[in-house]
Amino acid sequence: MKNDFSTARTLVDVRGLDIRFPDANDGEPLVRGVDLTIRAGECVALVGESGSGKSLTARSLIGLAGYGARMSAQRFEIDGTSALQFRERDWRGVRGGFAGLVMQDALVSLDPLRTIGAEIEETLALHVRSGSRAARRARVLETMRDVGMPEPEQRAQQYAHELSGGLRQRALIASAIVASPALVIADEPTTALDVTVQAQILDVLAARLREGIGVLLVSHDLAVVAEVADRVLVMHRGKVVEHGATHDVLARPAHACTRRLIAAQPSAGSRGQRLTSARLRNDVPSGRASLIERDPLPPRQRVSDEALLQVEAVGKRYQRRGARKRAADTGEFIALDNVSFDVRRGEVVGIVGESGSGKSTCAKLVLGLEAPSAGQVCFLGTLWNGAGVHEAARRELRPKLQYIPQDPLSSFDPRYTVRQLLAEALTTSGLDPQQIQDRSVELLEQVGLDAHHLERRPLSLSGGQRQRVAIARAIAPQPELIVCDEPVSALDVYVQAQVLDLLGTLQAELGLSLLFISHDLDVIRHVSDRVLVFKDGRVVEAGDAQRLSDAPQHAYTRLLMASAPSLRRAKEAGSDALVREVELHAG
Repeated sequence: MKNDFSTARTLVDVRGLDIRFPDANDGEPLVRGVDLTIRAGECVALVGESGSGKSLTARSLIGLAGYGARMSAQRFEIDGTSALQFRERDWRGVRGGFAGLVMQDALVSLDPLRTIGAEIEETLALHVRSGSRAARRARVLETMRDVGMPEPEQRAQQYAHELSGGLRQRALIASAIVASPALVIADEPTTALDVTVQAQILDVLAARLREGIGVLLVSHDLAVVAEVADRVLVMHRGKVVEHGATHDVLARPAHACTRRLIAAQPSAGSRGQRLTSARLRNDVPSGRASLIERDPLPPRQRVSDEALLQVEAVGKRYQRRGARKRAADTGEFIALDNVSFDVRRGEVVGIVGESGSGKSTCAKLVLGLEAPSAGQVCFLGTLWNGAGVHEAARRELRPKLQYIPQDPLSSFDPRYTVRQLLAEALTTSGLDPQQIQDRSVELLEQVGLDAHHLERRPLSLSGGQRQRVAIARAIAPQPELIVCDEPVSALDVYVQAQVLDLLGTLQAELGLSLLFISHDLDVIRHVSDRVLVFKDGRVVEAGDAQRLSDAPQHAYTRLLMASAPSLRRAKEAGSDALVREVELHAG
């Protein structure tokens, strides 16, 4: 570890932390025996799979472990004060002033009835009472600029639902750091962000670290952890199974859980291979980068020359709400401008770009959920979207084009069981009730679930299980093309690997075509045959995924690749890479 924090102010000192809930896990602790120290200027990372206890541990440091939580510890000190007997009033003094919290789901965290500016300013009003309201507003705008929010004066007047996912996350981060707390607890702060904005946020955290603020980073993205963390704690089933200096743990992992998390990371080198089969070689000489081996996915069918989807010079313009018409200002926002591409039978085409680049708008036009302002879309040789095309004309082909959303929980009817969700997807199949039942079980088995899940509702499923149900729904009508809009962005790295392996297997076995949208370059390079790079509503580069990965031509593509954190790049200039990949042929 490069920096020595042994003499720095101790912000958090926890020994032997147990957290239990009387009605969960048969009363056994969900977090067991955790030791955690965070000092000023230090970034400590908690990593692990979903359900490992990372977020529960982090939130306990500000009294948000949850209703009914029973906490015990040999030592539990916050800024030198024992906090085991803190009441709610004591914790309110810790939150916002001493510690700022950045949560993963900004839409849930932000007040839908207040503007973003008012939301951020509240923290200053509560914890920094000195100064005028004008000074607070100036500080709000300055912080919004720090976290990369464009046009902060305009954004401050907007509500959470009017912002993209990336902008909402930046607003939440601004709210957490605006009062300059001594500690920032960042629970998956970059999950919803594209790589360039992610780099900005990591720069913001790095700047706070240089100022002496401590950071507890909870993340499933090991590449992000490698960029900023000084120390890392790996959690598995509520326990810390490995800890140490970040570079040491990630370069030479000792525990099987750590090795599995590192090996499951996708990349350009993992194309055509099973991420969940990955393992680290044990015979690597000391001081050398770890080597990853993987097994191949099933062989794919040959990509045909037939174009299933043709997008021809489409554009999409929106009227800005409340825009003032001036001679030089039409009041329009250009979401897409003259975009053309095709998807061939059996092909996977990836779309990558920043938040607001037009990726999701393009998906809506392809799906026929919105009409283009210019151009047209053809699907299976039929005019699918454009001037004069209505839903009635699409109805017959609609089952052949399906969708996998980013957040199945908000897409599913929460009152429906899995049985009802799948039956709804099979309504056009002409099957009788018993055949629908049999086909539903078959679909669940195809995605790695079973008949026991039929009576479950979305809220009772894990994130990975919900995504598997979403995939089962998508393949139910036997589609030709599936639009995947950020389908793995909210999943931890190992569940992400499971879902990507599932999509790869189904794509090969069923001969599906995929239009795969993501802000994660590693995911895009892993799944795609061709890649389209979007910026400001335009395609700035397109081509073979391997060629684009090896030799990007456009400056913006090179910026995206340079901004993306990676375990395969050195953490410090001149040092060895943390991970190298080797190809393992099926034997």
